[in-house]
Amino acid sequence: MYHERFKKSHYEAGFHYGKLLYEHGKIICHQPTFKITEERKKFAESCLPIYEKYYPEILEEIKGLAMGQHRSYEDFYTFLLSMYCFEFNPHCTCIAMKDPYHILFGRNSDFLVSLEKLSMNVLYKLDHVYAFNGHTTAFIEMEDGINEYGLAVGLTFVYPTIIKAGLNAGMLVRYLLEKCQSTKEALSLLKKIPIASQQTLTIADRSGDIVVVECNSEKVEIMTPDDENDFVVATNRFHLDIMKPFNHDEVDDWRAEERYLVASHTLEAYKDHFSLDLMKDILAGKYGFMCQYDRNKNADTIWSVIYDIKNSRIYRAEGNPRRKSFKIDTRLKFKDEF
Repeated sequence: MYHERFKKSHYEAGFHYGKLLYEHGKIICHQPTFKITEERKKFAESCLPIYEKYYPEILEEIKGLAMGQHRSYEDFYTFLLSMYCFEFNPHCTCIAMKDPYHILFGRNSDFLVSLEKLSMNVLYKLDHVYAFNGHTTAFIEMEDGINEYGLAVGLTFVYPTIIKAGLNAGMLVRYLLEKCQSTKEALSLLKKIPIASQQTLTIADRSGDIVVVECNSEKVEIMTPDDENDFVVATNRFHLDIMKPFNHDEVDDWRAEERYLVASHTLEAYKDHFSLDLMKDILAGKYGFMCQYDRNKNADTIWSVIYDIKNSRIYRAEGNPRRKSFKIDTRLKFKDEF
């Protein structure tokens, strides 16, 4: 896993990263995952006015990256703005749980073994937005993170049965981390901004407000803990009745429903014993299938992260948590630490 720090303006952050890679002989456009098609070009162009209205800073970062790489801005925004709308690799698990002593957010990022070395942990502290610590298998877009106000957000991708011009899953995570202090603020923005892809967004804040948002270009629906259990779980399927018609039942979702049930049943059984160790053990598959993939089939959990929101702590396993230990990351400076 690479570790990068970004500061100053969005443009300068993008330029710095693009130039750094270029000087080390790494050209992003030459990577096998960098796919540009006419369909993606047209879709990305339709998204541009939405980004210009709601998130112009991220376009500046993409411009900076393109300049640093000595490559086309159009190619970079085409690739990034169309992500999660044309790929079909649903995986990952998010969990949030709370009690009087804990507010914990956990996420396993499941991905292709052949690409695991491209994963990144990033520390962003840019002008005019909130600082955050996050993770990605690409660049600029984020898959999970926590910001300086203790707001944690993580995505799970849902197979795209419908798409429309808007912000995609990874850009939504980045947007919420940079713009919001609380779950309430995040939900308000999600109801206003056009959404491109299908995904769940698990969100937790310092007040203990935890939710899963199941959303796509047509609907934004919110799942909260029930009266008996103070937790939420998300994998790669919609579970709210109103969202179930958008599921695709024929796709290989890496045993998403099994992961969902293992996490949910374990949290129900241990609802009076929430702890950091319990979160670690669930993510490590000690209560059932979670990350026990066959690497020979090019699948594995490539990182696992726990955001201990109550105590302003970040724990990361750089690899499968069955084999890699969680280590604390203290670099993000939280506001008004407890």
